[in-house]
Amino acid sequence: MKDSAVRLNASDAARRLGVSNKALRLYEQHGLVSPGRTAAGYRIYGPADMARAAEVVALRALGLSLAQVARVLSGGDSQALASALASHDSVLDDEIRDRLRRLEAVRSLRAGLAAGRMPAEGELPGLVEQAAPSVAFELPWPWGGEWFEWRDIRPLNYIIGSLGSGKTRLAMRLAQALPGATFLGLDDRLGEGCRTARLALERDVALRARVDHATAWLRDEGATESDALAVLLVSLEGERAGALVIDLIEQDLERSTQEALIRYLRRYIKVRRQPLFVMTRSSAILDLTAVGPDEAIVLCPANHSPPVRVAPYAGAPGFEAVATCLASPEVRARIAAPPQTV
Repeated sequence: MKDSAVRLNASDAARRLGVSNKALRLYEQHGLVSPGRTAAGYRIYGPADMARAAEVVALRALGLSLAQVARVLSGGDSQALASALASHDSVLDDEIRDRLRRLEAVRSLRAGLAAGRMPAEGELPGLVEQAAPSVAFELPWPWGGEWFEWRDIRPLNYIIGSLGSGKTRLAMRLAQALPGATFLGLDDRLGEGCRTARLALERDVALRARVDHATAWLRDEGATESDALAVLLVSLEGERAGALVIDLIEQDLERSTQEALIRYLRRYIKVRRQPLFVMTRSSAILDLTAVGPDEAIVLCPANHSPPVRVAPYAGAPGFEAVATCLASPEVRARIAAPPQTV
């Protein structure tokens, strides 16, 4: 059978496109794809459906919001596409320049070897791709100074644990150990933190433009604007020297905003070089079915044994504990609300 005649179910279509089933459903909810249905009601993707879905996946990879993708596909938003292509052009140009620099260095060293000169100290490390960063330190209370190493730090990292597991202390210690890292606590996002964020936006025109752009993108994805979201965006879009560690990122954000925010973060890590660490207990932020190769989960066990990396699939050590820690935003809001007096 020719490939052009192939009809795929949703799982196979998602696998071929390199996205999750949830992403395909999201595209369908927003009218970006319209797969056919079998007699039993199951989604089926024919050649035209796959071609359309591939266009959507490519536009999403370029950083366009769902609303922008819809406008581009209908021929009504060439400016958004032009802007996305310009950003992609810049990223590719940086990658090419870096590879050309290393190529020139390799050729220079080869010429030196041919002439009998060995490389000077410090010349070789810059020739290869940099390994993923790592960090090591003594764990704070309640672990009592145990040695902890976080190797192969991914661009997006989740820190999770039950109440009293020590996850906040781990996050704060992590921010201290990573060079140039910033810790954004809950207190930094309330009261004075909101005022500080507003002042930063008033004083920094470039920051304001980046935050406005991010806000518009999130709004297109279904997010609701709020002070809590604004403070997060000021920290995310601001200039800093190292990683950003965020305490309970979902605080005061409704479900649709959380879902839009995690899509924004996956787009964000492709552009920013510093790792991002987010503490969460929300299933909207940490959807275990959607964790990608650029993401990692670290669990702080309830029994105060050392934090562990957990793979995002059922049966993996620690997976059930992670799943148990997660709750829907509605459940979290109910837990946080004061009890009603009768």
